[in-house]
Amino acid sequence: MLSLILAAFGTPALAMAQWIHYPTANVPRRAGGGPDLTAPAPRLSDGKPDFSGIWHAAVINRCMPDTGLFCGTEIGGSPLALDIGRDFTGGLPYQPWAAALVKKRSAKDDPHVRCLPDNPPRTWVMPHLTKAVHTPRLLLLLYEVNAMYRQIFTDGRPLPADPTPSWNGYSSGTWDGDTLVVRTNGFRDDLWIDMAGALMTSAATMTERIRRPSYGTLEIEITIDDPKAYTRPWTVKLRQELMLDTELIDEVCLENEKSWRHMRRPKRRL
Repeated sequence: MLSLILAAFGTPALAMAQWIHYPTANVPRRAGGGPDLTAPAPRLSDGKPDFSGIWHAAVINRCMPDTGLFCGTEIGGSPLALDIGRDFTGGLPYQPWAAALVKKRSAKDDPHVRCLPDNPPRTWVMPHLTKAVHTPRLLLLLYEVNAMYRQIFTDGRPLPADPTPSWNGYSSGTWDGDTLVVRTNGFRDDLWIDMAGALMTSAATMTERIRRPSYGTLEIEITIDDPKAYTRPWTVKLRQELMLDTELIDEVCLENEKSWRHMRRPKRRL
């Protein structure tokens, strides 16, 4: 998907106009001049790791025929975008009512397919860019689809006690050494967190443990604790790769959207 976007802006004049080939500043270099993505992570003014940069889930170079999409095309994104519980034997630990609901969900009802906002953890695994702007008191995540944003406050504020339900929830983070531990609550009741219909409700608290072990990598461990939908908390791990010499590009889902009619729900792996 990303490759198609880049191809659409492939002429040199237009590419420069979109800044997608503008050099990233202060990149550590190897002796031969190439970027050293294994170099140590940069630091904020308070000494904590700086997560700033443009990030993308690991690229998958394979056909996804179960979805009716992407077949024969190089796409970006994590396999967790299709089935976030793919590595759990028997699937996610649903409450009986939640398991029944997931079986009834149709791919055409997916909020992402209908151009509604995505949500974390889904924004971390989809084939779209996320730009992190990091200061000692705020981590701002700019998601290129529909110009979405997410605020993670690191100024010590508590989570709201009675939040208005939202797509992204309300996030507050604290540091555990070089790992940012982010707790988020205040989600809506109707969220999809993958293309197969896995859900999260307003009872959920999500905990992300985010670290930057090297200049070019973010590692994220996500725990969902949703006693309304699941019998126990569960955890997944994923990785983001740094994208150099590029920028966010407008991606407005509703503009000439025609693909939802052809989408099929992906098969789950047990």
